[in-house]
Order: sequence, then structure tokens, then C-alpha cells
Amino acid sequence: MIALDAFLITVWFFLWMLWFVLLYRIVVDIFRSKALGGWGKTCWLVLVITLPFLGVFVYLATRGHKMPGRGVARAQTQDQAFRAHMREAAHGTSTAGELARLGDLRDHGVTTEADFQQGKDKIPREAA
Repeated sequence: MIALDAFLITVWFFLWMLWFVLLYRIVVDIFRSKALGGWGKTCWLVLVITLPFLGVFVYLATRGHKMPGRGVARAQTQDQAFRAHMREAAHGTSTAGELARLGDLRDHGVTTEADFQQGKDKIPREAA
């Protein structure tokens, strides 16, 4: 009997945790949704907070099928921004830094004057 009670307590605990995770995901989706305006977000939040079971089930029935798509789109946007930042950071510092580096290579005899001019022509110009 004690083992059954412990099992049922564990089951109820995990069901409540699942409920709170689902509630959290829905509230986050409401706030992050670009399709909803201020009043739409307010109405959904009032419904989810005042009548949580009904609000969550109605939200999942009406807008739940688009939740994964919005999450994937948000992750792709963040990934593209991260990759663009990394490309920019890995590309180099600035035009002046690149010219200084090329000048040092030329001064130390690593490259010729022609290589220096060719490298200088490849460096993108910064907007003034």
C-alpha cells in the first residue's frame, strides 16, 4: 500500500510539473507572438490566468498548431544573426588594421610590393 501511495504521489507530481511547463510555454508563446496585438495578448493572458485549464486548452486548440513553427522560425533567425556576427568577427578588424597588417608583411619581406597592392585592392572600403 505504501509503494502504491508513493507511485501515485510521483505520478501526480510529474503531471503537475508537465502542467506548469505547458502553461509556461503558452505564456511565453503569447508574449513572443508577432501576429497578436496588445489587446489580443491581454485577452489570452486574462483567459489563461483566470481560467487556466479552459484557457490552455482553447489556446492549444486555436493557436497550438503554429507554436512549433514560431519556435523554429525564432531559432533560425537567432542562428542567422549569430552566424552573421561570427562571420563579421572572423573577417577581420577594420580597413586600417588590414592595411597595417599588409604593410607589416611587406616591410618584413614576406610579400612583395605587387602583393601588397593586390591585397590592398581586395580590402573592402569602410564607409566614411
